[in-house]
Amino acid sequence: MGDALHAWWAQQLVLCDWHFTPHPLSVDAGAAEQRLLGQGITHRGELAEQWLEALHAPAGEADQLLAALEWAALAGAAGWISPAQASDWACCVMQRINRDYRDLRGWLGDVRRSLGVRGWATGADDRFIDACQVLSDSEAEGAGVTWEMFEAVLRQYGQVTLWPTAPEAQPWRLCALFRPVLHYPASTADWPDAASWLNTAWEINDRDELLTGLLWLGAQGERQRWDVEARDLLAMDAAQRQEWQRNARAESRHAGVLCRFVNEGEPLEWAAWDWMRLVELAWAGACSGWLSQIEADAFAAHAAELLQRRYHDWRAVVTAYRRGHSLFDGMDRRDMTPPKRETMLLNGMFSPWQVAVDHLLSAETQAASRALLSQWRDTPHHWLLALAGVREPDAMLRLANPSIPISEAQRAEAGEYLDGTLGMHADEGASAMARYWLPAQAHHLNQLAADAAHGVMPPSATLFGQPDFPINTQRQALKSVSRHAATIHMAEKFAFYLHMALNSELLEPEPLLDYARSLRNCLCRFYPNAKRLLEAWLAWEHCLPESEHASLCNEIAWHLEDPGSLFHWLEWRVEAWSEPSERPTLSQFTAMSLVGPLNSAVWSEPQRESARECAEIREWVESHYHLASADDMQTFLTSMLEAGDRQEYQINYAPYTLNTQRLDAEIAILESGDCGEEDRHHLLRLRRVRDNEDGCNEVDMAAWDIAQLVDLAIAGRQLGWLSSAAFADVLSRAYQLAADHYAGWQDYAAGMYAGFSFFMGETPERESFLASFRQALVAWLCAAPILAGPWASLDFPGKKPRHFAPLHIDTLPGDQRTLH
Repeated sequence: MGDALHAWWAQQLVLCDWHFTPHPLSVDAGAAEQRLLGQGITHRGELAEQWLEALHAPAGEADQLLAALEWAALAGAAGWISPAQASDWACCVMQRINRDYRDLRGWLGDVRRSLGVRGWATGADDRFIDACQVLSDSEAEGAGVTWEMFEAVLRQYGQVTLWPTAPEAQPWRLCALFRPVLHYPASTADWPDAASWLNTAWEINDRDELLTGLLWLGAQGERQRWDVEARDLLAMDAAQRQEWQRNARAESRHAGVLCRFVNEGEPLEWAAWDWMRLVELAWAGACSGWLSQIEADAFAAHAAELLQRRYHDWRAVVTAYRRGHSLFDGMDRRDMTPPKRETMLLNGMFSPWQVAVDHLLSAETQAASRALLSQWRDTPHHWLLALAGVREPDAMLRLANPSIPISEAQRAEAGEYLDGTLGMHADEGASAMARYWLPAQAHHLNQLAADAAHGVMPPSATLFGQPDFPINTQRQALKSVSRHAATIHMAEKFAFYLHMALNSELLEPEPLLDYARSLRNCLCRFYPNAKRLLEAWLAWEHCLPESEHASLCNEIAWHLEDPGSLFHWLEWRVEAWSEPSERPTLSQFTAMSLVGPLNSAVWSEPQRESARECAEIREWVESHYHLASADDMQTFLTSMLEAGDRQEYQINYAPYTLNTQRLDAEIAILESGDCGEEDRHHLLRLRRVRDNEDGCNEVDMAAWDIAQLVDLAIAGRQLGWLSSAAFADVLSRAYQLAADHYAGWQDYAAGMYAGFSFFMGETPERESFLASFRQALVAWLCAAPILAGPWASLDFPGKKPRHFAPLHIDTLPGDQRTLH
């Protein structure tokens, strides 16, 4: 600012009861600060608010413009702002004065009038009148800087700088909705009671709690719940919405406003409520000293980036913010008169919002923000939080420190989940988690989807009847998911189990985090980015909803669409290839599937079980097969492979089919006397041969031996009685045995059922057992439901491939048809 403008500025300060000074900033710093404090301006943040209001005061309020001139001089002299910034603010005030008034007389008259309106009278009024007269006389005499000179010099003044200009300071313009940022970098002088405000407004009392709040606002905030509920409401009719509102009103003050928004077709967009408050919280952190300036800048830039992705201008930002405010307060603010600050920011020529939203971020500032914030979202534990957070949104409160101690109640709940839901116990150790990684399940789903895309569906009818499960919806849904690798369907559950295991604190954390690293590597291999992963998850969730749980579709869709979701900020990289557990080969999976409904579907190689589980398995093995050791089992498995129950039938019962008279005589003899247990079993089987029950005389029952063989081998692996190599050998021989005896899964199922029926002991529940077994076989053959069993997705042992290749590499090793 030239000397002439400084002189004119100094002349006007005489109206504020100043002694004339050649330079407005030459007064004593201490005295200047005391005068500011005396006027109720206690810190730099308040000064910015007062200036912004004064510059945008209505026409005729000259007293505010005069006060703004004085504040500029006092703030510059006190060292609150630099001399250059003080001059720029003063120049803006002078430009406003020049626009509003044609001459000094008009200016002085309006100052006098506006001060009078505000109650100015007596005391200093005489000095004010004298000052006005002195300025008028000087103007008339052409002494000092006249109005004409003032206008001429003012026109020559260059660009003024009211707000910080550093690239990293530009995102702080967002904060102007709450408290304009006048000076950069931040200090206590900008907001002395920032820490107190954090406690009062947010119940934040330290740095860790502040980081938690900042990361939560960015990644989730209030908006996630509102967004998901809005999606639910859109799918409801009017009566259902009313019922939802009644049920939600007691604990959710936003319910009524949200229903109104949905009913009236209001845009369901309010994310600015979270992201604008994120900036204010970051500024409070910088002013309180709980964040370094670099950290605070990173959060402000993050908020700016999120807002740029969602909004095209400031008005859209403010409108969305107002909707969020309405929901938060439970009061519809849409038709209320906008706050004065909001109007000034949107329309004022001196507003920090004169810079467009799209211009707040430089590439360097954005890169620095992403790099710094990555420290709070770049660990394997953050991957777990992202995945588990879809089912448990409160997980987002742990982004600042995933390992932060949790409450005893949370630990107990996690422990109960492991025990009651997963059947997992602390004494098993972290290695037990491997059993919940189910790569063969993903292969099964991928294969069914690939086939469905080519119009090939699992059978809809079998020798045992049709499924009673409603299959059409799931089968049609399969057609649309063939491009999405299915690993996420089981991987997100595995992540949730890991999350609960870590929460329980019953297991060593490092091995669990190693699983998390492997999980990350696996997901990064099958999905190139967060969008593809979430699209796959959403597609499979639509296809395979969990009947016992509410659908996650709306939650997954939210993460897919919200730019702040943690998923979009995870580091996507593939390290050395690893999975939480090894994948069985396709032939091994096929061989394990030969167990059929004798066991639940086996989606991974069995693991050694805990002592508790082993005791139960050992009891079963001993009671059903009289096996007490690994040697006993190995001997019995060999016997099953070479002979089994099928040999007993061939030796003891098949000959009777050639001599029915002898069969009838044998039955008559046994029926005529008292039978011991063995004779009673023999009699039952003779009757079944006589009646050819369930085709026992016509159907190859080797499948019954094969299924038992695989079932026992699985038990042996779980007990530790079979090594991995020995288990693989049994599977290989079972695979070959099935290939030698059967042409396909239908024939194999018939043989298994015939054997199950023929060798069943005497029991009053026989008919119900047979009915259940038939139903289970139908489910396995028809994939109804899809995860009942994998027969529909597997080529039968020894047969030519008949399935279509999936479009991705998320398959089992040994699948030669996979496209790489």
